[in-house]
Amino acid sequence: MLAGFFVLYFSHAEQLHKKEAAQKAKIEQERVEAEAKKKVAETKAREDAKKRQEERDAEEKKKQDEKAARQAADDKKVRDQTAEYTAKADAAAKQVAALEIELDRIRKEKDKTSREAFDLAKQVELARIARRNAELEIQRMTEMISRRAAESSMTKPPVLPPPPPAKS
Repeated sequence: MLAGFFVLYFSHAEQLHKKEAAQKAKIEQERVEAEAKKKVAETKAREDAKKRQEERDAEEKKKQDEKAARQAADDKKVRDQTAEYTAKADAAAKQVAALEIELDRIRKEKDKTSREAFDLAKQVELARIARRNAELEIQRMTEMISRRAAESSMTKPPVLPPPPPAKS
């Protein structure tokens, strides 16, 4: 029985070894195929990643170019506005200077006119005072003449004796 067992065992053991070897070869072949697929997938993944990175880089560059263009446009706009407002400020400064000169001229003219008006008012007042003084002098002279005339014997009627009584 033992001999029959060994015969059966060895006859099946050889088949078993062949099956195991076939199984190992199949597993090895699957592993090689899997590694090849893995390498292909890795290569494809690297290529896809590289392609996506290039696309991102291109998009990033495009965004940076657009941003630089916007920044340049904004800078130009600011420079233009600065130049415009500087020109307006210069024009306003010139206008202010001209108006200050005009104001100074008008003030001097006003001062001159005020001085002339004051001088004329002073002359008028002095003329009034002189007129009053002249009137007072005339009154004084008239009073003095009238007093002298009143005191003078020439202006007094002679004292006549009373008229003789009338004869009746």
